[in-house]
Amino acid sequence: METKNSQHIDRKTFIKMSSLFGVGLLTASTQQLFAMEKIENMETLKNITQIKNVRLEIGFERDDFEITGTKTALFNLDIKNGKIVKIHQENPLKDAFDAKGFLLLPAMKDMHIHLDKTFYGGPWKARSKRQHSVADMIKLEQELMPELLKVSVERAGKIIELLQSHGTNFARSHCNIETTSKLDSLKNLQKAIEQKKDNFNVEIVAFPQHGLYYTESLAIMKEAAKMNIDFIGGLDPTSIDGNMERTMDDTIQMALDNKKGIDIHLHETGESGLKTFEYLIDKVNENPVLKGKTFMSHAFVLAKLDAKKQEEIAEKLADAKIGIISTIPFGRTIMPIPTLIKKGVYVATGTDSVIDHWQPFGLGNMLQRANVMAELYGMSDEFGLSRCLKIATNQITPLDDNGNVAWPKVGDEASFNLIAASCSAEAVARISPLVAHFDKGVLI
Repeated sequence: METKNSQHIDRKTFIKMSSLFGVGLLTASTQQLFAMEKIENMETLKNITQIKNVRLEIGFERDDFEITGTKTALFNLDIKNGKIVKIHQENPLKDAFDAKGFLLLPAMKDMHIHLDKTFYGGPWKARSKRQHSVADMIKLEQELMPELLKVSVERAGKIIELLQSHGTNFARSHCNIETTSKLDSLKNLQKAIEQKKDNFNVEIVAFPQHGLYYTESLAIMKEAAKMNIDFIGGLDPTSIDGNMERTMDDTIQMALDNKKGIDIHLHETGESGLKTFEYLIDKVNENPVLKGKTFMSHAFVLAKLDAKKQEEIAEKLADAKIGIISTIPFGRTIMPIPTLIKKGVYVATGTDSVIDHWQPFGLGNMLQRANVMAELYGMSDEFGLSRCLKIATNQITPLDDNGNVAWPKVGDEASFNLIAASCSAEAVARISPLVAHFDKGVLI
């Protein structure tokens, strides 16, 4: 990336200069104004060949104690065939899209969501207090799924649009495979994905939400495993199916037979949860083809272990290349995410549910998830905040840990966001508004 004649500005200078870009003052009271600020001649689904006046991070500022700020400069990006082909500070094209000094950040990636079942797009309904366990929720779903299926294509499309409105262009969606909806939930989700395929990408996890054996869903899961899906899912093999080893063996074998990855929901804590982790680690080490393709979602048992055991399991997970997809819970369950990251474990997050029978929350905003992480773990300094962005972008940050430019680079996919912030740290801390979202060079 060229930095010749680049202009480095700090936050104070950026605030003074912001009127030149039509963005107003960077204060909490004016954040909403940014979201409404119009970029001239903005059109949706427009192919862009060049973006000028893009603010990119070029390094960290330091004193003799810590990183105190982030250096930025304005650049132009040339785009061709959905890729960045040049990053420069030469005279821009006359018809270049003017980013007006807004910050460029990577497109967001939602790594755990359920697009196939939601109240979103329908009448408001809060969660019932009648259900107290996963088994209770299974019973409820058996009643709800026939009605939800009638609107699931439309509502999945609505959630995708919600995600796009917050700068997300990719999701890994779990999809119910069970005896009530059979394969219909999967087929409906695939229809919704097909309608959005030009500017949104989805990985599908075939998810036995009602257990492999609890509702005798193994046969239909084997059928789904042969379809156009990416991962074999699973659910609490001890508390739901009552046989951890049998459930895990069948899940792993389906993945191996069909050349799929694995992504298992594990809510269990205590001994059963720990045994499931240790069993999965052993099986992945026995089958190296699963390394880098195996994930444990939620994984609440890790929050219940002592610090020494957390570190031990984290080291084993890193060695087996098993990732953790955490929804970053807070309250009585504080996950050891900093420990996992320190030990080299891949950690990501997602929206999970968006206004459904499990919970009435879910904004579809991955930057908000990074903000939750930062606040929960006290990562309030410039460096810590900037690192939290990783959890929203599937590990991509503009600067690496040493302050070297890591993104964007020539050859990278032109999928990114313009954000009303001066740097990544501010964007995470303030959940700064999205100004524009691009997927493969197309303005969405």
